[in-house]
Amino acid sequence: MASVTGTSISMASFKASLAPSSRISNLKSVSFPISGKSFTTLRMQPAHFRISCAAKPETVTKVCEIVKKQLALPDDSAVTGESKFAALGADSLDTVEIVMGLEEEFGISVEEDSAQSIATVQDAADLIEKLIEKKGA
Repeated sequence: MASVTGTSISMASFKASLAPSSRISNLKSVSFPISGKSFTTLRMQPAHFRISCAAKPETVTKVCEIVKKQLALPDDSAVTGESKFAALGADSLDTVEIVMGLEEEFGISVEEDSAQSIATVQDAADLIEKLIEKKGA
């Protein structure tokens, strides 16, 4: 199943149902999950095809550890990339403290508008990867 909105396409489950001659014009981004793993954005640029995948598993694991520590969750608590901070009992102050912990651990600085867009562990890990990439460039 695929859905198209404006100039983007989102695939809930990928099937090779598009004929080789099928064309999609003005495509600027594609998002789809594969077997529970998020490959969040495929971006088209003139004469370029850029793939931005989800954060490295080790980054997600480290974010899970920091979230557990910050929220004083038991070691056996199930925290995954899909875990929402609110569902783990975090309020807005907890989220700010989590972001501060992430900044310290990864040596990054998260802008306030970016911090407000973080709702899940995966969101945080993806943002960290993006900021580390920018920092290294």
